[in-house]
Amino acid sequence: MGHLYATRMSTIPKSFIREILKVTEDPEVISFAGGLPNPRFFPVKEIARASSDVLAGTDVSALQYSTTEGYQPLREYIAKRYQNKKNLDISAEQILITNGSQQGLDLIGKVFIGKDDGIVIEKPAYLGAIQAFAVYEPSFYPVPLLEDGMDVEGLKNVLAEHRVKLFHTVINFQNPSGISYTQNKRKDLAEVFEQHDTVVVEDDPYGELRFAGIEPQSMWSLLDGRVVLLGSFSKTIAPGLRLGWICANREIMDKLVIAKQASDLHSNSLCQRIVHQYLLSNNVDIHIATIAAAYKKQRDTMIAVIEESFPAEVSFTRPEGGMFLWVTLPERLSALELFEHAVREKVAFVPGTPFFVDGGGANNMRLNFSNADHDMIEKGIRRLGQIMKNMIAR
Repeated sequence: MGHLYATRMSTIPKSFIREILKVTEDPEVISFAGGLPNPRFFPVKEIARASSDVLAGTDVSALQYSTTEGYQPLREYIAKRYQNKKNLDISAEQILITNGSQQGLDLIGKVFIGKDDGIVIEKPAYLGAIQAFAVYEPSFYPVPLLEDGMDVEGLKNVLAEHRVKLFHTVINFQNPSGISYTQNKRKDLAEVFEQHDTVVVEDDPYGELRFAGIEPQSMWSLLDGRVVLLGSFSKTIAPGLRLGWICANREIMDKLVIAKQASDLHSNSLCQRIVHQYLLSNNVDIHIATIAAAYKKQRDTMIAVIEESFPAEVSFTRPEGGMFLWVTLPERLSALELFEHAVREKVAFVPGTPFFVDGGGANNMRLNFSNADHDMIEKGIRRLGQIMKNMIAR
């Protein structure tokens, strides 16, 4: 049946991480592979109460078809939170509720990307963005990440040589590297994009999970009307709800709404009301602070054990929030080979290669610290360290 499939299917990469997660179904495996929030902090009882409250009344509209844009009170809540927490001038009319921020990436692809259109992505890049955009057969132009954000000179060179429609960034606690763009780097990027007709996609699912440092400005406030901002409840409440959102100017929003109507009519209206009721009935800031404090302890444990157990030649990032850190092995070591040895020792991680569209990452690995307790982190990291030392000693 191969001749019946659309040619684009041959260009879409399979999710390497989803394949790795099959390995972690073994309960004996210590997994640093998934980008999973810690289920200890899922507000199960609170969501149950919110669900009961939504369904207890005589208003059955929660079970009816709804508007494409999403539940208006939830959109108003998100807009007000942006105004209060980040001083961003975003209205409810500029917000579209989506099935997680992953659908937001797909809708952006539908609206903006045609075959061979240029997209600047980070190097390494978020694998979900690579997969979502690849459906539309673009030309990817990866630009390296430095410790403070994207290499601006490298970005200027790409923009000078190619017509680029989109720039995608996970600007806070980037997946996979864990780095955050500094305030100066964000200003530098804004100055660059002021000179180009390029839409900036500011993908921010991890931004509220900050446990160190000072939060810089959003690109939304630095590039008026040129930014599409994505957010999600997956990392702060629960990923199973599959609720995220897109913020965009009204012209872009009109196109996104049309694309979503063609995709699924609207996101789950019952879940939208349940989440809104949960937010009204609970202090979400306390909830998020609890998560961030726990993740900081888990990150600190992972870093401390890495420093004790990994070979001295190994380097790694020290994220100020989020869920990941990025490890660089000596060039003579292969992360894929390390993975094969690690799986036999009941440890899993994500090798770096899938995060690069132009080759690279052979000696990199992503470690997730959010979904492992302290004992698991200590055992798993020590096992990885011993495997590395054995490989170096060969």
